Amino acid sequence: MTATPPDRQRLRVWDLPTRLFHWSLAVSVVGLIVSAKTGAMDWHFRLGYFVLALLLFRLLWGFVGGRWSRFSAFVYSPAALIAYLRGRAAPAHRIGHTPLGALSVFALLGVLLVQVLSGLMSDDAITFTGPLATRVPGAWSSAAMDWHKEAGQWLVIALLVLHAFAVLVYVLFKRQTLVRPMLSGDKTVEPALAVPASRDDWASRGVALLLFGLCAALARWVASMQG
Repeated sequence: MTATPPDRQRLRVWDLPTRLFHWSLAVSVVGLIVSAKTGAMDWHFRLGYFVLALLLFRLLWGFVGGRWSRFSAFVYSPAALIAYLRGRAAPAHRIGHTPLGALSVFALLGVLLVQVLSGLMSDDAITFTGPLATRVPGAWSSAAMDWHKEAGQWLVIALLVLHAFAVLVYVLFKRQTLVRPMLSGDKTVEPALAVPASRDDWASRGVALLLFGLCAALARWVASMQG
């Protein structure tokens, strides 16, 4: 483990549930893309339901999770975004999701949620039918299918590439790694900032497990509507 410089202190930023969500979502989305391209539709559906559970969990965790995982911690004003782009961001705005990173997070969550919902409503009349396809008007199902296979799929891929590019830019030009904090949960910050750490004890992790269990049960119920 790298020693913390004397003028810095370790701060728990990303709680364990947020970290598990992040890496589970990353692996699952890659799996969804691969399964779609290879025609492994059984796995595509399984991963889709899992991603649905993950996204529902993240929406809930955005209100009750650790300090820096809550939406209230990274909903920024236009002025804060402009200040960040000009290199004059408040120090606290660089701890969790930055103003620009927050836009990326909300965009990815929103696009993925739309992509999953469009998949649930899709029906190609050949290889697969989503569990909600028969419960919406035919025009909706057709539009959902077109979006899911075309624009939606490429938008997800574009956002993933952009995310990976941003991580690389931080490493090469800002000499900051965004990966290590998402693995360990900690960042080193100046003590003078006096900002609160994210709660990450076993009680909060138990709450997260309960919430994910409820989200997984809901996703399973949606899956049961198929056929």
